Amino acid sequence: MPTNLPAEAKAKWAKYLEARTLEEKLKALQEFLSAVPKHKGTENLRAWVRRKISELREEIEERRSRRTGRAPSFFIEKEGASQVVMLGLPNSGKSSLLRALTNAKPGVSDIPFTTKYPIPGMLRFEDIQFQLIEAPALTRGASRGKLIWGSRVLGLARNADMLMLIIDLSNNPLSQLDVLISELENVGIVIRRPKGRVVIERSKAMRGIKVISYGKLINATVSDIVKLLNSYRIYNAIVKILGEVSLDDVEKSVFENVTYKPSIIVLNKADLVDREYIEEVRNYIATFLGDDIKVIATSAKTGMGLSEIPKAIFNVANIIRVYTKEPNSSKPSPEPLILPKGSRVEDAILKIREEFLRYFKYAKIWGPSAKYPGERVGLDHILEDGDVIEIRTKIKGI
Repeated sequence: MPTNLPAEAKAKWAKYLEARTLEEKLKALQEFLSAVPKHKGTENLRAWVRRKISELREEIEERRSRRTGRAPSFFIEKEGASQVVMLGLPNSGKSSLLRALTNAKPGVSDIPFTTKYPIPGMLRFEDIQFQLIEAPALTRGASRGKLIWGSRVLGLARNADMLMLIIDLSNNPLSQLDVLISELENVGIVIRRPKGRVVIERSKAMRGIKVISYGKLINATVSDIVKLLNSYRIYNAIVKILGEVSLDDVEKSVFENVTYKPSIIVLNKADLVDREYIEEVRNYIATFLGDDIKVIATSAKTGMGLSEIPKAIFNVANIIRVYTKEPNSSKPSPEPLILPKGSRVEDAILKIREEFLRYFKYAKIWGPSAKYPGERVGLDHILEDGDVIEIRTKIKGI
C-alpha cells in the first residue's frame, strides 16, 4: 500500500467517499484510478480499485434490472443482529442447512448450481436473530470470472458481517476449504484474524480525529494518524486500534483494501464419515488456520451439531447486547442494541441518537460491566454483553 499518493489522488479519493449514489461513486473511483501513479507500490491498490469499479458496474446494472423487473436481486438488505453469508462448493449442503436452521424453504437437489440467487433466512439465538444467506455455489476461478455470478457472490461475502464456510466431509473436504479461502483472498477477504486491525468510523457528531487504542501503534504517533487522515480529507472520525498496527495499516483501512471477516467452518454430512476422520480434518484445519476459528461437525440430515451453530455465530460475531432504559423506568427495552465487543458508552449513544453526545451528562449502568447497580459512568466506560444503560443529559427531555 503506497504512503506517497499525490495530493490529486487523495482529493479524488475524498470525492469517492463523499459520493452518495452508485453512479457518483463509479465516476469518482474512475477518476481516482486515473490519478494513482503506476508503479510497483500501487499494484495492489490499482487492482483493488479496478475490481471495485467492476462491482459497482454490476450493482448499477442489477438495480436497473430490478426496476424493470427483468431479474431477481443479488443484493439482500441486512436484518437481525448480524448478516452471515453461507459459502460452499456445489452440493456441499448449504440449502439443506439453511432449511434445518431457519424458516427459509430453498430448493434442495443433488444437481449442482441449483441455487442461482441468494436465499435469506432468520436464525434465532436467545432474544436476537441472525440473518443467514445461502449464496450460489463457488468453484475455483470464481474470483477471476470463471462463474458468471462469482464476483457477485464474493461481493455478498465482503458486505456480510461474517461468513459460514460449508464443507462436504464426504468429498475431499480440505481441497474444498482451500478453494474457498483462495477465492476469498483473491478479492482481499481474509478469515484468519490479523495481528492488528484499524477501524475508521466517520461521524458528523465527532469534532476532529479521536484515536482509541485497544492495542499498540508501531513506529507512529496519534498526530501521524491525524495528519494522514487529514491528507485524505477525513477530519471527523473515531479511529480504533485493535492489536499491533502501523501507519500503513491505518492507510489500508482508508481504502478497505483487505478486510477481515469473522468466520466459522461447518463440516457438513458428518453422518457419512466416521468420527476419527472428522477429528483428522479438525486437526488439519487447526494447524492450517489456528485454533481461533470455530469448526463444527454437522449433519443437516440427522440434526447432528445444528444446536451448536447459533451460539457459535454469536461468539464469533464479536458482538454484545446492550439494553436501554428510560430514566425513572423500572424495565429496560426488550430489544437490545447490537454493538461490537469492546464498545463504550459513546458508541452506544451514537447508535441511539447522536444528539445526546452534545448534551451528555453521565450514564447509569446495570449489568456485568457495572461495579454496582446503577453505577454512574462516562463516555469511555467499556460495555459488556447484557448491560443496561440509562443516558442522562444536561437538558431535560433530550
